[in-house]
Formats: sequence, C-alpha cells, structure tokens
Amino acid sequence: MQEQILILDFGSQYTQLIARRVREMNVYCEIHPFNKIPEISKNVKGVILSGSPHSVREENPLRPNLTNIKGSIPLLGVCYGAQLLAHFYGGEVGRSSSREYGRANLNYVDAINPLFKGISNQSQVWMSHADTILSVPENYRIIASTHDVKVAGYAIDGESSWGIQFHPEVYHSTEGAHLLNNFVKDICGCSGSWTSDSFIESTVAELKQKIGNDKVVLGLSGGVDSSVAAVLLNKAIGTNLHCIFVDNGLLRKNEFESVLDSYKHMGLNVKGVDAKRRFYDALKDISDPEAKRKAIGKAFVDVFDDESKTITDAKWLGQGTIYPDVIESLSVNGPSATIKSHHNVGGLPDYMKLSVVEPLRSLFKDEVRRVGKALGINDSLIGRHPFPGPGLAIRILGDITPEKVELLQNVDSIFIEGLKSAGLYDSVWQAGAILLPIQSVGVMGDERTYEKVVALRAVSSTDGMTADWCHLPYDFLAKVSNDIINKVKGVNRVVYDISSKPPATIEWE
Repeated sequence: MQEQILILDFGSQYTQLIARRVREMNVYCEIHPFNKIPEISKNVKGVILSGSPHSVREENPLRPNLTNIKGSIPLLGVCYGAQLLAHFYGGEVGRSSSREYGRANLNYVDAINPLFKGISNQSQVWMSHADTILSVPENYRIIASTHDVKVAGYAIDGESSWGIQFHPEVYHSTEGAHLLNNFVKDICGCSGSWTSDSFIESTVAELKQKIGNDKVVLGLSGGVDSSVAAVLLNKAIGTNLHCIFVDNGLLRKNEFESVLDSYKHMGLNVKGVDAKRRFYDALKDISDPEAKRKAIGKAFVDVFDDESKTITDAKWLGQGTIYPDVIESLSVNGPSATIKSHHNVGGLPDYMKLSVVEPLRSLFKDEVRRVGKALGINDSLIGRHPFPGPGLAIRILGDITPEKVELLQNVDSIFIEGLKSAGLYDSVWQAGAILLPIQSVGVMGDERTYEKVVALRAVSSTDGMTADWCHLPYDFLAKVSNDIINKVKGVNRVVYDISSKPPATIEWE
C-alpha cells in the first residue's frame, strides 16, 4: 500500500500548504477534518496537526481523539496543534501579551534533536498566533526558542511526538522545508516513492480492478483535469470509455469546435452535445452565484443521464474532480467553511443510476499537469489556463442571457488572444474577463454612452489555493482595453482586478 502522511485540519489557511510541502518530497498525504479521523492503517507513517484560527482556551475547543496516534506513530503539532498537545496533556496555554505574527528568529535550537537536525541558529521562522505556550508538561523538553517565544518547539520524551509554535510550511520560514523533511523522511521513514509514474501505474491498476469490463461515461471540458482523467481511464479500459463534451452555452468563444478538434488525435471516443438552450432555460432569471452553480450542476447531470442512456450498460460517470475541489466543498463543524460548492463534488442524485469514478480526486492542479506530461499529453493542452466548471455563468454577475454570454465571449477572446500574442499567456496561471452588473457613462465620438463595464483578471498561482494578481505591462493593458472598447459593442469601460487570494477568490462568484 502507498505510504502516506495524515494531516488533521483545524481550519488553518496554511493546511493545504503543509500538504503541498509534503508532496514536494514525493510523499503522498491526505487532509482530513480533525473530527473525522480515518482508520490509522499501517501505511500511515506519521500525523501532522495543523494550525487554526481557534483557541484551545475556548469553551468548546477543537480537540481530536488521538488515542490511536499519540505515542503510537510519529506526531507533529504545528501552532494550534502544538498548543493542543501542551494544553490538554498537563501544560498551560495563555493569551500572548501581544499578537505574535510575522518573522522571528530561533535564538536557541537543539540541533541534536532529529526534528531540528541541520537547522541553523538564528533560522528565520514565521509566527501566526494569538495564544502562547506558557508551560509544558514534565516529560516535554523545549528544543527551540525565539527572543519572544520560549516554547517555539518541544519534544515529548518517550514517544515520537513534537510541537512547534511556528509555521514551517510557509515561504518565510527559510528552513521550514528542511524541518518537514526531517519529520517526513527521517523520523517517519517515508521513502519518497510517490511520483507521477508511480501514480499512473497504481491508478491505472486500481481503475482496471474497480471498473472491470463496465462502461464509463466521462464529461470532457477541454481543460487539463478532465483530459488527464480521460487518458488515465482510456489506458485502463480502452473503448469502454465514452467521452461527452457538452456545449452548455457558457464556454469561451469557438471553444466547442476547437476542443472537439483537439481530441481527434488523442485516441479518445468523444461525442459533442449541443445543450445550450437547456442550460439557458435552467439559468433563466437566476442571479445568486450558488443558485447558478446548483442549476448548472443539475443540468450537467441531466444531460449526462440522458446521454448515458444511449450507451448500453453504462455503469460509471467519470469526473475530473481534483483535490482543491474536494477541500473547498468540504464543510466540517467549525474549521472548514464551504467557500463554494462544486458541481462535480458530492455524488449524484438517486435517480441517476451511475457510480462515480474520479481518478484525480487526490491531486492538486500542478500535480495533474505533471501526470499529464508523463502521459504524453500535448503541451498546448497541459498548459491551458484553468476554466471554471460553470463557465462564463460565474463571470457574468447577475442573471444570464445569451446576449450577455456573447458579449463576454468576445471580450474574453480579445484578452486571452492578446496574452498569447504578447507572449504573456504562459506566465499567467489563470485569466479571464468578468461582466459587471453596472453601466457607466462614456463618450464615443460626439455621443454620450451609457454602457457596460468589464473587469479583467489575471493571477499567478501553482494550485489555485492561493494566488497573486499579475503585474501585466501597462502598455499591454492599454492596448487590450482599447481593443475591447472599440471592437465589442456595448462596452465602454475596462477595469483591471488587483486583488490576491486570500482575501479575494480567483473568480468573482
């Protein structure tokens, strides 16, 4: 079985970053809510407790049942996790005299301790906490301190358990990756054998065993996720895979035709379905973002249900669900608030007689791309920007009409093609245009206009969990703005979104 590290999530904004750092060591890891701990099987080599916006001093603190973990397998508490292991086992946590946030330096390091092996004195770390550990239990030994934080790290005598008050997973902890490597590789004994090739081999074998000779219906979008999922399934079951590409009327300009053409040379069995009217009817007079997503999700399910009935004995619905979709759709009591629902997460309605198969459910976006490269998928497809499942519906703020879709398609096309022509497309992780539900006064020729406003959005990221806005050249933005206003009738103002995630999200809805 695949060795793994288990991360228990208490709601920290950095939890996904811990997982990313562990996976960069070619070690598989999973994130689970602190109150939904899976069975600790032999392949779980270690457990990490995340940080949290909550306090262990709250009336109803977030406290997991660590009976089968603490003292049995290696355990690392990070920030809240460290406070939890101190507070509930005989130590004391209290309010910090001042919020300890930002860069700090370790002025004491027990370099003999295996967790801090190779960590230098004065190493920079990142603090983010309002509470502090005032004292530790008798069998806890302090192994790191800063000028302001005496208990920056501790080890528990007699067991492979540690706590650190800082966040090793963030960039500002300069030797944080080294510390995590000490825990994952040296202490937990992980071999680092989880690579793209090993993922492909094990996933194809699992798919063969799971699906057998059954038929699978897969919805293709033209994006990286569904394409990689399709190729993996095709390797496993061949002609028993039936791909469907749905024109929901919310795609980019000319995308339906271009995507179908791109799959011709990939050996996939693909059928194009024109369902524009069905989606427009489902979205009629709906403005709420969540209601849009749910309406689109239901329409997709209905289309696939209809199409699957034309395929004799279809038993499975394949989906390109990836790990951030799962994380963002997960809601547990407190820490993991639902940011947005995803139309491809959460199962199928009772009337649909297909089981779901999701080959990429455990991967982040950049990991999907690496798997795609290992599968030999064309770079032009692997390098495509992510595009939301609900399409332009969540880039049109307010209700959806075919006229608004056409207008935004034209704006988006000018922006995306402009990025490509200027050699900027590959340096941007995701870009798109948003149609705002407002109008502004303008002047064209000698006439006063009162027309629509569009916002352009371009961000840099690795997996979509965090993102920074791109500093596109002013000359480029000026040209794109002029092209949009001159060529797209009904638009007289273009703005550029300079918000990062967090606190904003990549999409506006």
